[in-house]
Amino acid sequence: MLCMAVRVKLEVARGDKVIGVIALVNSGYEADTPQLMVPIWLARELGLWPPPPKALEDVFETAGGPLRVWIVRNAARVRVSVSDATSRSVEVDIVISHLADEPLISDVLAGELEIAVEDFAKGLWRFRWEPKEKLRLSEK
Repeated sequence: MLCMAVRVKLEVARGDKVIGVIALVNSGYEADTPQLMVPIWLARELGLWPPPPKALEDVFETAGGPLRVWIVRNAARVRVSVSDATSRSVEVDIVISHLADEPLISDVLAGELEIAVEDFAKGLWRFRWEPKEKLRLSEK
């Protein structure tokens, strides 16, 4: 069986820019606030690279060891957008990582976006407010 994980289409809005990206729902990314970890290329598109003076430099402990990041509090709004539904818009902290190769959705952000993962291995998910039979496939 192909292991898919769960990826969703996000609209990331900062000021007058709205950028569409595919983001990984990462159940192991535990946070205290809704956070979207982004690679440098996306931080640059959002006008957040190099990090602004208000960015907080921090070190996250990860399974792969310590990771240096920059956190910009309340830096953007995100929502999940699929062909037949849209989540509410959520204000997020943008976490910039030079090692991330794709955007990562924290556990708190997944909850705020009302994402219910039904099967990580098969890449199945739905919005919490949808019937349990309404299964959506992960984005590629």
